[in-house]
Amino acid sequence: MRWTRLIAALGSLLALAGLVACGSDSSNGGLPSDRPVLGQKGKEPKAAEKLGFPDFATKNTTRVGGGDTVADAAAIARAVFPGANPQTRPPAVALVDKDDWQAGVAASVLMASPLRAPVLLTDGSSVPGATQSALDALQPRGSAVAAKGAQVLRIGDAAKPDGLKSLDLKGANPFALAREIDRFRSVVAGRASANVVVTSSESAAFSMPAAAWAAKSGDSVLFVTRKGVPPETRAALMSHEKPKIYILGPTTVIPKPVAKELETLGKVTRIAAIDPVNNAIAFARYTDGSFGWGVVDPGHGLVFANQGRPLDAAAAAPLSASGTYGPLLLVDRPNLLPRPVEDYLLDIQPGYDRDPVRGAYNHGWLIGDQGAVSPGVQARIDALLEILPVDRGGGGGGKGRPGA
Repeated sequence: MRWTRLIAALGSLLALAGLVACGSDSSNGGLPSDRPVLGQKGKEPKAAEKLGFPDFATKNTTRVGGGDTVADAAAIARAVFPGANPQTRPPAVALVDKDDWQAGVAASVLMASPLRAPVLLTDGSSVPGATQSALDALQPRGSAVAAKGAQVLRIGDAAKPDGLKSLDLKGANPFALAREIDRFRSVVAGRASANVVVTSSESAAFSMPAAAWAAKSGDSVLFVTRKGVPPETRAALMSHEKPKIYILGPTTVIPKPVAKELETLGKVTRIAAIDPVNNAIAFARYTDGSFGWGVVDPGHGLVFANQGRPLDAAAAAPLSASGTYGPLLLVDRPNLLPRPVEDYLLDIQPGYDRDPVRGAYNHGWLIGDQGAVSPGVQARIDALLEILPVDRGGGGGGKGRPGA
């Protein structure tokens, strides 16, 4: 199982390599200079690096190394939907403007079954080259009846691509747009979700983990402000008829009076921690019946992104809803793995007693180039994801901890 996951990850890596690179090198036939190149021979002094190791992949991590979120989204959509046959093409694709993180987080729910629409990004009135290339390769099938055969769902002010049937989801503000996405999601699913995630429209980093859960679960994301519950959000919650409302974020971003207001619309539970890094970990650990990741043991996929690139949450959401699945975790600096993340990974690090082949394994997707997550941090994450023998010496029962 472990080798199967690694081979699949490397296959996706090579398929998407051209999308995530930034520069080009004329000595390499015009290929991007940081793109893994197949067919390197032993005489090449940097054959390993040119094949993509260790920056693009290690034994326990795979990097989607886009220099910006547009490239990340295109690459991830191609990794999740390789497009070699109709079954590996998405029914539709959601287009979001690259500067509208609220739209991206809310639209991530469209990746959930049955629609399975990944988010791609546009730039004002234009469709960037990486996005257009992804659309050409994905060839959305337009097979969702509830979407009226649309191949592209234009979210908010996203640009309109040529040659594809589009359906527009509009809203005058982030709250109205999230309500419209929620309404559409209910139509596609045939019912309103029993659970709703409510998060801050003003604090992107605290809201980012909601995208991963929405894509996996189909639970819509709605927004509030520090001052209260906007009427559009209130109307959306009322359409769910007393849902379970999970507030994502501490009282510093969603104050207690706002939570009190939400209590008139459904049962409210807060998932929170003092900062975005710890907030994401709290969400990864949390479970309440069928709601929540509940990742408190080994054997999971994990996604790592930099909190300074909020739309990477929407770009990466398909990785949380396919493959190894798993919650979104955050780093706050590219060159340092936050101690709370390190401690969390130690808590869920796999171990084996007799044979690692029979063990459970963790895998990490890293989103962004070295400016988002450095190779040093990647190496540390790789070590913390590695399965280790259980140390029974000295009367203890723990695993060996590399670098601890």
